[in-house]
Amino acid sequence: MAKKDINEMSFLDHLEDLRWHLIRIVLAVVIVATLVFIFSRFVFDEVIFAPLEMTFPTYHFLCNGATFLGVETTFCAEEMPMIIQNRTVGGQFSADIWTAILGGFIISFPYVIYQLWKFISPGLHSNERKHSRGFIIISSLLFFIGVLFGYYIVAPLSLNFLANYSISKVVDNQIDISSYIALVRNSALASGLIFELPIIIYFFTKIGLVTPEVLRKYRKYALVIVLILAAVITPPDVVSQVIVAIPIIILYQVSIYISKIVIRNQKRKEKQHV
Repeated sequence: MAKKDINEMSFLDHLEDLRWHLIRIVLAVVIVATLVFIFSRFVFDEVIFAPLEMTFPTYHFLCNGATFLGVETTFCAEEMPMIIQNRTVGGQFSADIWTAILGGFIISFPYVIYQLWKFISPGLHSNERKHSRGFIIISSLLFFIGVLFGYYIVAPLSLNFLANYSISKVVDNQIDISSYIALVRNSALASGLIFELPIIIYFFTKIGLVTPEVLRKYRKYALVIVLILAAVITPPDVVSQVIVAIPIIILYQVSIYISKIVIRNQKRKEKQHV
């Protein structure tokens, strides 16, 4: 059956179209998640639990930096003062399932974006649809960079700080597996979504919700929000918060520039139609 023209589709037709795009997304995530589940031993030993080892690249780099500056730091310790435990009967199985699903979503992200774009693109002009490939590549690239930033920067800084934070020598850090995985997962996923800020601003500008002037006007308020956000996803030490805040501020500045380009192109098109 041929697909109806966008102008001939009813509300129910749009819902049906959306349903099929969502089904494709779910199938893609499930297929990739199954592969992640099959190789779960490698995923946990080499990826999820890697930040527990002091040989992790982030600790090695920060240890060398601290040594060069002559500063004493926990990044040069021989081992992480933290033991991961499973305290529930189905704890490890649940961790395996949810990690596979998250891995399936992250790896399938370009396809997820592609399906969402396929749904909204018929409502755009032909010249706007030409840039779909660029949109998918850029949004996927930003997401993956954000995930890597969360994994290699946010998660290790948080783990190192919290593992070495102690209220008394009587207390040992025997951490439940769900708590540990949640920290690594949330750090990576939250950072990946935060790095989509330029894409979000692009669409908000296209539909008239924001302008470069508005973004500049509220820049100082945005800075406060950025610092609060950095404080939420990182341990409460100034260095970690600054490290996380810097790329977010850069992304905000890039978003202003993108918004400016969108407005400029819109004005140029308006002049051409006059």
